[in-house]
Amino acid sequence: MKSKTFKSAVWVAILLLAACNTSKVKILDQDEFPAPPVADKIPVVFTEFGRERVDNYFWIRDKENPKVLEYLNAEMRYTNIVMGSTKELQESIYNEILGRIKDADETYPEYRNGYFYYSRTESGKQYRIYCRKKGSTDSPEEVIFDVNSMAEGKKAYSFMGYSVSPDNSLIAYAFNETGSSAEASLKIKNMETGADLDLKIDKISTFVWANDNKTIFYTVIDAALRPYRLYSHTLGSKKADRLVYEESDGRFNLWVSKSKTNNYILSNSASSSTSEVRMLSADNPAGNFTPFLTREQGTDYSVIHHKESFFVKYKDSVKINSMIYKVPLESYSDKSSWTVFMDHNPAVKIESVDVLKDFIAVEVRENGLSSIKTFNLATNEEDIIAFPEPVYTAWLNGNPEYDASTIRYSYTSLNRPNTLYEYNMNEKSSTKLKEQEIPSGFNPDDYKVERLWATAPDGVKVPMAIVYKKGLRKNGKNPALLYSYGSYGYSSDVYFSPAIYSLIDRGFVYAVAQIRGGSDLGEQWYEDGKLLKKKNTFTDFIACAEELIAQKYTTPSKLAAMGGSAGGLLMGAVVNMKPQLFNTIIAQVPFVDVINTMLDTSLPLTTQEYEEWGDPNIEEYYNYMLSYSPYDNITEQYYPNILATGGINDSQVGFHEPTKWVARLRDKKKDRNIVLLYMNMDSGHGGATGRYDRIKETAFTWAFILNRTGKDR
Repeated sequence: MKSKTFKSAVWVAILLLAACNTSKVKILDQDEFPAPPVADKIPVVFTEFGRERVDNYFWIRDKENPKVLEYLNAEMRYTNIVMGSTKELQESIYNEILGRIKDADETYPEYRNGYFYYSRTESGKQYRIYCRKKGSTDSPEEVIFDVNSMAEGKKAYSFMGYSVSPDNSLIAYAFNETGSSAEASLKIKNMETGADLDLKIDKISTFVWANDNKTIFYTVIDAALRPYRLYSHTLGSKKADRLVYEESDGRFNLWVSKSKTNNYILSNSASSSTSEVRMLSADNPAGNFTPFLTREQGTDYSVIHHKESFFVKYKDSVKINSMIYKVPLESYSDKSSWTVFMDHNPAVKIESVDVLKDFIAVEVRENGLSSIKTFNLATNEEDIIAFPEPVYTAWLNGNPEYDASTIRYSYTSLNRPNTLYEYNMNEKSSTKLKEQEIPSGFNPDDYKVERLWATAPDGVKVPMAIVYKKGLRKNGKNPALLYSYGSYGYSSDVYFSPAIYSLIDRGFVYAVAQIRGGSDLGEQWYEDGKLLKKKNTFTDFIACAEELIAQKYTTPSKLAAMGGSAGGLLMGAVVNMKPQLFNTIIAQVPFVDVINTMLDTSLPLTTQEYEEWGDPNIEEYYNYMLSYSPYDNITEQYYPNILATGGINDSQVGFHEPTKWVARLRDKKKDRNIVLLYMNMDSGHGGATGRYDRIKETAFTWAFILNRTGKDR
């Protein structure tokens, strides 16, 4: 079949003329400009459980196929032409967002092993500069990594973290030059010479140093991008790197870490429901790892070493919100010797634990809101850091120094910029260290933050946080943007966003739906939004949209919705179920081709996902996934305006998923609304890697929403 994409030179000329007409901030209606690209239909028939399934766009998955690249480039030309009249609006939004960000800024220093570490940005530069000062914040600055120079001449560059050797002389670091977030290369920098060692290890995931300053442990990924092997490399050795452990179960990811005490190297294996930790003395890197507790399906635990005991964060099918055990150092494998340090509470989820020499800090979540509990190990005194506002997000940063008596935590809300605090365990008092600066000015009191509860079809109450500018009238005429994620137990927490105020200041209501599939209301909230209960995620989101409309914050003709990755699956599902509820959908790197992806174990993140979505080789799970898979459930009906984004090098959600979805939507839909594909041809799952380029992509998205909802000023 011949391609129908961009067949006519006359057609291209018309489009180019349209692109030059930017005097008005206006996207023409679909019937006022030439038709969008049309993808070839090349049917591929699949037979599953005795019935046939036809995929006309299966061919699009091969990015080495010149016709695929031709089609993607055609889509990008079309998108740029359609959005041509919003160039001035995009520029205005870009400048607004920049005005809310301190261009030249630095993080608050953190003390680790004799040095204060921090990073900073410089005006006009895309990437961060990582630095340290020895002994005092008044000492001369050492630049560890200037990512701007490292990224020079590269279309994409992701700096993915570093680890300092115990003697502070060597720094291992990870980077990626394709924009993929699932794989990286490892190099080691000599801080005395400033040069990299003659070493490069590809396809690594995590890495830590042993105490001998010459052995580094690292994990590598397989063909499906699953971290599965743990190796050790000894600097100067001519021997091949030692394979320490291989995780053979395809559901499990493997990563390596080091205890804060520096006593242990930890090999961690985990699926979404089960984990196992193996330990090795950091003083004996040539030794063998031993299991802390042999894995048991449904039991998930993590180990924090204290020099007098272990503390274990533990959950199983009964204690799903976790509890904390105190475990003897010598008899840790004997569970009968464990004692309860913090008991399980079905209403309180334990998020994280930080162990110091004399204190423990625990971040907990109750009724969707976080607080921090502290414990004095000598006196058994307890304290709590609580927050009075009705909607906020707080999280424990801890302290990397074992002997410390302070911890750090961060606080933010929809109208409160992110603020870093230090809490003194002895004095039980907090000190503000750094507040996010808004150079263009920002007054939190100009905005109203509320918490609403929507009622799902099964009667469950679903929380939602909203923010809008004071003075807004609840007359059902306001534009609104509703966001959520709703998968993997990741909570849809609320944060201050400098970008979102370009919508709010134009009269938008911004809402975050805390739907099932996340852990916003505890682990049961997650369990009730996965596997054979996944549709609760979608109906919860729809209930939140309907609540916004019922309470007259907005109306369907003014309502936009947005989600990315698994949140893009959410967008694709709800738009099939209730398309008339929305004016505009933003689906960022959306996971929408569920059946094809989950049946192909050669693709990244497939086998590991069986505990999240189900195994499609089992008919019950196959049928359930097929019943909501966005790509497979597109029908001949009305669809709202849609902007789908992707990354050509995306290793988590293949570029073909949004591409195929857009092609099938255009073929099936019965309306004249706009459907656009924006494909980043240089990067991956996270979009552009440079900070200014990321802002440009946000401005592009906001311009689409504003234009479609009629607020394009």
